[in-house]
Amino acid sequence: MNAALSDPRPPLPRSAHSSVYAALAGNVAVAVTKLVAAVVTGSAAMFSEAVHSVVDCGNEGLLLYGYRRAARRPDVVHPLGFGRELYFWSFIVALLLFALGAGVSVYQGIRHVLEPEPAGRVGVAYVVLALSFLFEGGSWLVAWRNFKAVRGPIGFWAAFRQSKDPPSFVVLFEDSAALVGILIAAAGLFCADLFDMPRLDGVASILIGLVLATVALLLAVESKSLLIGERATPALVASICRIAAEEPGVVHASSALTAQLAPDQAMVALSIEFDRGLDTAAIEACVAAIEARVRQAHPDVVALFVKPQALGRFEAARRLRFGEPAPDGSHQR
Repeated sequence: MNAALSDPRPPLPRSAHSSVYAALAGNVAVAVTKLVAAVVTGSAAMFSEAVHSVVDCGNEGLLLYGYRRAARRPDVVHPLGFGRELYFWSFIVALLLFALGAGVSVYQGIRHVLEPEPAGRVGVAYVVLALSFLFEGGSWLVAWRNFKAVRGPIGFWAAFRQSKDPPSFVVLFEDSAALVGILIAAAGLFCADLFDMPRLDGVASILIGLVLATVALLLAVESKSLLIGERATPALVASICRIAAEEPGVVHASSALTAQLAPDQAMVALSIEFDRGLDTAAIEACVAAIEARVRQAHPDVVALFVKPQALGRFEAARRLRFGEPAPDGSHQR
């Protein structure tokens, strides 16, 4: 038997997208400024930074599109909704960051190392990089605050690995890469001008590309894992099992299967051992009560499936696991 708790929730409030909107606004301003500076100075590192910002603008647009697509209601073909579309577009963002951002930066850097040309109007580049750092820093601060609020007390890396909301870490990683890239571009321009070695500008572009490639690979691995299908958080599963176990008539409850469908949507299947004295009507009433309590405690659970288990199965499994004798004194193998 199963209980569909609710349709997937409506689109997340605009505050949930604040880091994406902030990053998009900042990157549009930064991209235009960097492109103009790249044309004026002829710097390979500056051109790499401009390409990075243009790619980031497209990435934020895709993330917002993913949010909108993921909020669609389920239909006959997609009974569990479209929540994983957000994970799909997050994976596409990682691929674009690698192919366009990192690829173009490395190509430009190699070309500039092989055919070095001194950058002109270096002062203009410094001003542009300083302004870009301020814009990107503001966007990074918004993304960091949002991610910090989501991750709670757990560490950064653990929160990244456990997060079910890709935009929350995609934007933060992109902005972090942008800030590191700006510093590398500034250092490359300064050294190229100080030592009269234009090749160093190309080296800086290659380093920027490597930074983007590293970030893109991290984002791709995590987004792929979510797209394939990850379990719901252990805390959610433990809470639902506890709710079920507290219901009169339930002898034992455990999670048979869970799946994260979207940042705010999860599916849970429970294996429940009911009291032997319950008839079909009583079991159905028990399931309805569990459904109501789960809906109230965890609105993120959009589908709950209950599978009744044979009486004594959990106790037999426990004995088998720990090598304990059965009630008749025999040992199970």
